[in-house]
Amino acid sequence: MTSPRVAPARLGPVQQLRAGRLGRRLGQLGVGLVLYGASLAMVIRATLGNASWDVLHQGLARHLPMSIGTAVVAVSLLVLLAWVPLREVPGLGTVANTVVIGPAADLTLFLLPAPDGTTLRVLLLVGGVLLNAVATALYIGARFGPGPRDGLMTGLHRRTGLPVGLVRTGLEVSVVAVGFVLGGVVGLGTVLYALAIGPLTQWLLPWATVSLDVDHEAARAGCEVR
Repeated sequence: MTSPRVAPARLGPVQQLRAGRLGRRLGQLGVGLVLYGASLAMVIRATLGNASWDVLHQGLARHLPMSIGTAVVAVSLLVLLAWVPLREVPGLGTVANTVVIGPAADLTLFLLPAPDGTTLRVLLLVGGVLLNAVATALYIGARFGPGPRDGLMTGLHRRTGLPVGLVRTGLEVSVVAVGFVLGGVVGLGTVLYALAIGPLTQWLLPWATVSLDVDHEAARAGCEVR
């Protein structure tokens, strides 16, 4: 558990590997990423509207010879290229995010049948959003670096000086618009995800963030690490 009064230290790529508790953190990272992919598939199977980036992924999969999971990986790689001029540095979690979530989503889509009836679809949608929040907290809490899309957001914020909220909104509106034109599904799920995922993740993150010695050292020094 992290202290509620001291923000956990941000770690560079080498520090991430040397920070300790690797077994716990690697396991949590892997579980979080697999569950994240599964949760995306749940929302897609509900057919009530996808999360913003998945509107784009689904739209691309409709027009290119690739699955939705492959589109997730391809977009992640393209986003990582955008990190280069932004001078963002990927961590182990960034790389794992790129290669694990897409296949996990494809596998879940293969195993999970489309539900019959509106009630089951709504339940699947709500369950997918809740699971996505848990998965997000788990993989972020493992502290191996941000995912490609999160890093793009923070990199643009740092380079442009624009507020994080404005950058995130601009990115998500843009990918939804492009994905919708390509045939991605926009609807209730898109709105629910946009409204719920932030507060849910914020609530869950303190319970999922792995406490490390560097946090305690910062606390003892009496300085808040941002």
